[in-house]
Parts: sequence; structure tokens; C-alpha cells
Amino acid sequence: MEPARREKQNVVILVISQMLFMVASITVMTLSGVVGQHLSPDPGLATLPIAMMMLGTVASTLPASLYMKRVGRRRGFITGASLGGVVGGLLSFAAIALGSFWLFCAGNLMLGLYQGFAMYYRFAAADAASPAFRSRAISFVMAGGVAAAFLGPWNASAATDLVAAVPDGGPYLVIAILALLAIGLLSQLRIPPSGEPQPGEASRPMATIAARPSFRVAVLAGAVGYAIMVLVMTATPLAMRARGFEMSQVALIMQWHVLGMFAPSFFTGGLIARFGVPRILLAGTLLLTGTVVVANLGASLAHFWVALVLLGIGWNFLFVGGSALLSTVHSEAERGKVQGVNDLIIFSLVALGSLMAGAMLHHLGWEALNLAMLPAILLVMLATLWLGLVAKPQEAGSS
Repeated sequence: MEPARREKQNVVILVISQMLFMVASITVMTLSGVVGQHLSPDPGLATLPIAMMMLGTVASTLPASLYMKRVGRRRGFITGASLGGVVGGLLSFAAIALGSFWLFCAGNLMLGLYQGFAMYYRFAAADAASPAFRSRAISFVMAGGVAAAFLGPWNASAATDLVAAVPDGGPYLVIAILALLAIGLLSQLRIPPSGEPQPGEASRPMATIAARPSFRVAVLAGAVGYAIMVLVMTATPLAMRARGFEMSQVALIMQWHVLGMFAPSFFTGGLIARFGVPRILLAGTLLLTGTVVVANLGASLAHFWVALVLLGIGWNFLFVGGSALLSTVHSEAERGKVQGVNDLIIFSLVALGSLMAGAMLHHLGWEALNLAMLPAILLVMLATLWLGLVAKPQEAGSS
């Protein structure tokens, strides 16, 4: 009973830590562009702080994984929450108080480091869980974003006057406080020895692991699904505003989108356990295809609502499914580099997608931007079919 109780305790800690981190991430996505517009010497640089957060994530993803391979999950997560969450939040708050745009960019860069470490919460849940509970553990951690879907926008608006002398600084101070709370929780994390790196374990070359079909499909599904989601999500407020929608309507659509991203996590793990990863990945590609179809059927509030909810659920299926599949292709000794390479690829594409969204919307328009996503969706669909029909029998025959 003791291992089972510890397993559940670890997952609860990671779920709450995920929620606290997601409040920070959604706050940045909601507010940092507005603050950047106020502080920036050039209106064209208004969204640079958000891009800096993504850059911080890309730069820290692989080092974070390798660092945690050496020191363990608990110490690594505490480091990320301390340097990224606490320092990043305080630095952003100080930048607003001083009226320094570039210091604000630096603060958001540090918040990207927080994200670089926090993205491994889902893998820590897999490390701490028994094989039968693994996919559900990943899903429960991802479900921490459901509460953040409400708390993030609320923090970005309600806490703006928390410190009267520093307008818009309050939400970043809250980020630092919540990161301190996360540090306290993470100090109680107890990953069992089987989930921590063991000295002397054999480790295959990365090229050997990358040659496995399961690795390729896991990375492709996660990277393409995430990049498409961020690109379309980033373009949505601009597209809606261009059509005359109020900011309150834009906020409503984005809130439902975030709920679509994380609410399915309560049952995605169960669906994976019942139907298998390939079918869930295929369902994810069909949902993203539905986003494209609905976006091209009309531009009413209802069309945006349905398209963005489908986009969120499709992302969830591809990201959780890809994460579950990735956990099957590496040993404990290989975990750090495999997960690091996976997230490095994912967030490199995510950063590219967030940077491309505005230009694509300007040159292509909302409908054509969505249509441009179809080739990448089709690629994931074909790769998943290949894995189910060809790769598994081949790997079984060679084992």
C-alpha cells in the first residue's frame, strides 16, 4: 500500500504544481503583450516579451532535462521554480516599476526557463507511476491546466491594481508568490528509485533511439500538434478583432480554447489505456482537421468557438498521446536526453509558429491560414497509420 499511496501523492503534487505554473504561462500570454506595448519604444516590439518567454523555454528545455538526469526531478523542479518563477516574476514586476522594456523582456525570458522545467512535470508523473497508471498520471497532470484556464485570465485582470504604485505589476508579483508555493510542494516530491537515474546504467546512442518508429511518431505528433495549436491560437485574437469582435468576446473564446486544451485530460489517459496511443493520435488529427473545416465555413462567434474548442481537444490528444508514446521508447538512463530532445524539437516549432502567426494571417487571411495547416496534419495522420500497420509488427519480429 505504501508505494501506491506515494504514487498518488506524487501525482497530486505534480497536478497542483502544473496548475500554479500554468497560471504564470497564461498570465504572460494574456498580459505581457499589453505591458510590452506600454513599455516598448517601438509598437512593433510589443509582443517581444512573449517571444522571449518562448525563447527561454527553447533554450532551457534540453539543459533542464540533462540537469535533472544528474540531480533528480525534485531538485531540478525546485531550481526551475526558483530561478524561473520567483526570479522571473520579481524581475518582471521590477521592470514595470522602473519602466524598463528590456528588463521586462529579461523577466519574461526567465519565466520561459520556468516553463522549460515545468514541461517535465508530465514525464515525472510517468516516472513515478506504475505501468498501468502511467498514461492516466500524465493526463491528470495535464488536467492541472483546467483550473489555470480560469485563474490565469483572472490574475491578469484582477491583480493589476494589487500594488497601486505599479499598475499591471501585480500579476507578476502573484506569479512569484505562486512559484514559492510550488517550491514548497515540490520539496515533498518523492520519485521512487526506479524513476530516478541510476549510476552505471547502459545508455544507447541518441541516433539509435531516434531511429525507432515510435520515437519519430511521438515527436512528430507532439511537435506538429503543439505548433499548429499555438499558431492558430495566436492568430485568433487578431482575426476576431479584424472582424469587429469585442475584447470580451475574444477573451471568452480563448477561455473555452484553454478549457478544450486541458479538460479532456481527465479522460485522455483512460482512452489511451482502452484504445491505444495510435487511435488517440488519429482522433487528434481528425479534430484538428475539424478546426480547419469549421474555420472555413464562416466567421461568426459560433464558428470561432467551435473551431477553437476543437483545436484545444485535438492538441490534447496529440500532446498527451505523444508523451505517453515517448515514455515507452527509453530506459531510465536514456530518459534525460530523450525527453530533452523531444521538448527541444517541440518548443522550437512552437516558437516558430508563434512568430509566423501574425505574418501568415496578414498575407493569407484567417481561412487560408487554417488551410495551410492541413499538410502537417496529414503528415501526422500518415505517420500514425504507418506506426500501427507496419512499425509495430517489425519491432515485434526483431525482439
